[in-house]
Amino acid sequence: MPGIIVGVDGSEHSRRALGWALREAAQHNLPLSVITVRRGAVRPATEVYWPTPDYSDNTSLDEESVRKAIRRMVDDVTAEMAQPVPDVTITVATGNPAEELVRAAQDADMLVVGSHGGGGFANLVLGSVSSQVTHHAATPVVVVR
Repeated sequence: MPGIIVGVDGSEHSRRALGWALREAAQHNLPLSVITVRRGAVRPATEVYWPTPDYSDNTSLDEESVRKAIRRMVDDVTAEMAQPVPDVTITVATGNPAEELVRAAQDADMLVVGSHGGGGFANLVLGSVSSQVTHHAATPVVVVR
């Protein structure tokens, strides 16, 4: 899909990436696709390494609840902008976040991600998903700190 793809997970890093992607899409008159990826069932032994995304006040991870939480996030960020915003579509996928973002961005003009997600390793320079997409995406990737 042409335009800009931005991956969000509810974290503050992804919120900043969303703001950057919104401004970039508006400046270049490109459509913006906001994608969030819900992981499939997590094995209890690995849950500590792959926490569920933080969608603020949302305790349910069903697709419609996640879509509404991301819509609120998009609305909040667009309200802070002093310029018109592009058309925004929201997609909720299930699977491995890096793989789903790379797949979604195959024909995009650009893929935007935050430098970290909601994972527990806050001192890393680059999070696991942002690291994976920079290595595997066929399109230009912007990592927003």
